[in-house]
Amino acid sequence: MQLILLPDSEVTRRIEKVRGAMASAGLDAVLIADNANLYYLTGRVFAGYAYIPAKGDPLYFVRRPVRMEGCGVIPVRKPEQIAESVGADTPSSLGLELDTIPYSLVGRLSAIFTDTKIGNASSVMRQARAVKTPEELKKIETSGIRQTHVYSMIPSLFHEGMTDIELQIEIEKASRLEGCLGQFRIAGNSMELYMANLLSGDNADNPTPYDFAMGGEGLDPSLPVGCNGSVIRRGETVMADINGNFTGYMTDMTRTFRVGEISSLAETAHRCSIEICRRLETEGKSGAKASDLYEIAVDMARQAGLHDYFMGHRQKAGFIGHGVGIEINELPVIAPRSRDILAENNVIALEPKFVIPKIGAVGIENTYVVTTTGLRKLTLAPEELENLI
Repeated sequence: MQLILLPDSEVTRRIEKVRGAMASAGLDAVLIADNANLYYLTGRVFAGYAYIPAKGDPLYFVRRPVRMEGCGVIPVRKPEQIAESVGADTPSSLGLELDTIPYSLVGRLSAIFTDTKIGNASSVMRQARAVKTPEELKKIETSGIRQTHVYSMIPSLFHEGMTDIELQIEIEKASRLEGCLGQFRIAGNSMELYMANLLSGDNADNPTPYDFAMGGEGLDPSLPVGCNGSVIRRGETVMADINGNFTGYMTDMTRTFRVGEISSLAETAHRCSIEICRRLETEGKSGAKASDLYEIAVDMARQAGLHDYFMGHRQKAGFIGHGVGIEINELPVIAPRSRDILAENNVIALEPKFVIPKIGAVGIENTYVVTTTGLRKLTLAPEELENLI
């Protein structure tokens, strides 16, 4: 069984991107163990490590699955065997994913590379993955097409008297039957989410521990976000943010539905969300400052008299957009203190949302590719408020 599932040219392209980020960080090599990063480098998840030196061929140390084959593949039982294979080419500085791997493993690897300075490879990999290759863009575009098809089914899945969790389950079922993998990768350990987040009515105003634009009490304190079992009622909105991972690369899309007539305030806020997206689609070209895009969105909400409801009501999110790819929160981050500069072939999700008390959440979210002339939209479901009854 071949370890590397990517074309040779694609492997070379991705490794060169990692090496460019390594040079900026002053690292002679990186040793990668995180599943998302291993998938990026090889096209599959395995138990083990990828060793990328600044010069020379990469090495892949594999514990499981057994009998992996390919150039540079070395079966290992324990990390100590890595140093034996590197031998005399031991780097003077080595990057480990200090943001994600356990402290005990950092200590063990540091003891193996005794004369090596340890640095952080997490930022290296985030930087390398931020600009997508054509191969990655194809996967993201495919996820966008299939996610859009799932969203077209949502009105037919609703009937009056449903609870929010009942509707969410029906959408999840339709999504899985369409080929959704179900996995919702989020970088770090401070945010968690199941494969869909559906909010109806005033539950959208319930704060969560997470920096999400969408709130929700959740079904249990162990996962305090999203639907809480409330009956979906007339005069409320239903906001659906459903898993878009169909290819290992995901798109992020939110659409809002109404149940009968809703207030003019909610309709105005939803229209403002669409207008913010239209403006940022023009402004969000390569070279744009992420913080400038954030300020444009905030200013538009303020000028519309909607600032109190923008990105939450009782509790506000600290961003209006984020990178998307293998994980849902990649670079760049569209936030007030972000230092990120948009680059061609970044993939970002913009989610300028509002929470209207007693009505619910309104607004949209789309996934885009950054180009030299603006943002190209990949999530093409209708954006207007659709009536579920």
